[in-house]
Amino acid sequence: MREKIETAVFPVAGFGTRFLPATKTNPKEMLPIVDKPLIQFAVEEALAAGVKKLVFINSKGKRNIEDHFDTAYKLRELLKKSGKNDLLEQLDIIPDDAVCIYVRQGDQMGLGAAVLCAEPVVGDQPFALLLPDDFIVSRPDGVNCTQSLVDIWKRHHSASVLAVTSVSDEEVRSYGVIGGDRVEDRLTDVKHIIEKPEPDQVSNRLGIVGRYILDPRVFHHLKNTKPGVGDEVQLTDALEKLREESQILAYEYEGVRYDCGSKIGYVCATCDYALNRPDMRDELIRHIKSRIGDFD
Repeated sequence: MREKIETAVFPVAGFGTRFLPATKTNPKEMLPIVDKPLIQFAVEEALAAGVKKLVFINSKGKRNIEDHFDTAYKLRELLKKSGKNDLLEQLDIIPDDAVCIYVRQGDQMGLGAAVLCAEPVVGDQPFALLLPDDFIVSRPDGVNCTQSLVDIWKRHHSASVLAVTSVSDEEVRSYGVIGGDRVEDRLTDVKHIIEKPEPDQVSNRLGIVGRYILDPRVFHHLKNTKPGVGDEVQLTDALEKLREESQILAYEYEGVRYDCGSKIGYVCATCDYALNRPDMRDELIRHIKSRIGDFD
């Protein structure tokens, strides 16, 4: 088995209909958490985990994402002349030893179909999969979710590792839910995966979230996966087939996750991120306190 995960895939081809009209011309993944777009947080997470090849599965109208990670020569020159070196440093998102690759997806047929588009670039190597909608804050020691999965993948020589979290009875229907045998604290040997089950169909409440380390054999199973729930090609259906031939582990990540695929999750992420910034915290707290009485 390879010792490194060098490729990360980012499915960013969706229409973002839940955020219309903001996403009519601007990709959902480019919506900012204060002053940094969602997609950049996911990219920085992957880079911090050692990834060097960034594969974006995009679609028509998503040119903004490609432009964001490109070099803005005129802007750099303007900031340099103005002496705004702090802002200049913020433009250096992609290091020189990393590369961005963009793959166009045609029909929107679900997450599984989007992941399959990455096969020509990924090839026969294990890879990370990050869904930008899931904004996940690193655990207290600074290790991010993707790095945690990579560490488990190395330590246990597992073919695939999924990030999971505890969900409520009401939320079960919105997740792929895993079941299995506990290996160690926060780690489960997956024995079955059910996409969007009814609460009485599963005995636990561990739902898969948007961070994965995947064995490349998942591509074979995606090719043979028929549309399932929502008439879409479900990644979880392919993972269930993959599990029959190789081990899949599930890790209950440490850190705070925001579901930025929902409006309230996005607003909460933005608010909490601002509260954790020294340049904004005090003023924002004063504003919140001044408004609390308006909602009594």
